Amino acid sequence: MKLGFVSAILPDLSLEEVVAFAAETGYGCVELMCWPKGKAERRYAGVTHIDVVGFTAEDAARINDLMAQYNVSISGLGYYPNPLAPDEAEAQVYVEHIKAVIKAANLLGVEVVNTFIGRDWTKSVDENWPRFLSTWKPLIAFAEDNGVKIAIENCPMLFTRDEWPGGKNLAHSPAIWRRMFEDIPSKNFGLNYDPSHMIWQHMDYLAPLREFKERLFHIHAKDARIDRHKLDQVGILAFPNHYHTPKLPGLGDVDWGKFFSVLTDVGYTGPVAVEVEDRAYEGSLALRKASLTQSLAYLRQYLTVDL
Repeated sequence: MKLGFVSAILPDLSLEEVVAFAAETGYGCVELMCWPKGKAERRYAGVTHIDVVGFTAEDAARINDLMAQYNVSISGLGYYPNPLAPDEAEAQVYVEHIKAVIKAANLLGVEVVNTFIGRDWTKSVDENWPRFLSTWKPLIAFAEDNGVKIAIENCPMLFTRDEWPGGKNLAHSPAIWRRMFEDIPSKNFGLNYDPSHMIWQHMDYLAPLREFKERLFHIHAKDARIDRHKLDQVGILAFPNHYHTPKLPGLGDVDWGKFFSVLTDVGYTGPVAVEVEDRAYEGSLALRKASLTQSLAYLRQYLTVDL
């Protein structure tokens, strides 16, 4: 496996600075953010380390030369909008940008694009399903045509009032993944799996590694801590941010020894990218860099790192 990190935590650094930091620290790969340039919609969004608008073969060659110079690979291209947003015109903007990211991945020779399914959070899963099919069948076909895999992160995007009650990403549970892959059985359609999202949903985070081993295209290494003293006061019907805290790997409730034990058993050899959303480390660029250094040092004990 290659250990990497998600570039969203370093929005103030240029692409070369991000890659140079990865090389200096000892990371083997980076998931590079490809949001459209402009104002961020939410935390960790709006980061543009590769601008895919008007992206050309010459742009790809320049970036690949940079990656080779530092001996760091691209684990995937990341863009996480809501392509099933209730406003269909808004949703179409996201769909078109996902296509642009897919085309850029093809030019770069990057196998994976990481994103969200999206959801109209005011509607049930069944009510969302027709739009899921009409949106994602052609998107997956487009990815196939470009030789790119789509990896859906399993974050429900259900943390605050504006995302209540359903969350803004449909693909948050094994039952839904099973249904997704039955209805769109493409081998280019899979998961960017993050165990921390299972923790706060009070779900088994190891079993999906076994059941969906053929669909594991990318892994996010993020931890989460259930704050029991807060949960006892507000209950599971409260907004999840009221009782759980995202943490660096090793500082939450994921048993990373068991996680990597199962991950190696199922034969996963792809990238594992640290995703930092730990507010205790967000006060400065120095702290955010330190969070990545600390996470690498912690995770290295569990696997042979292919640098």
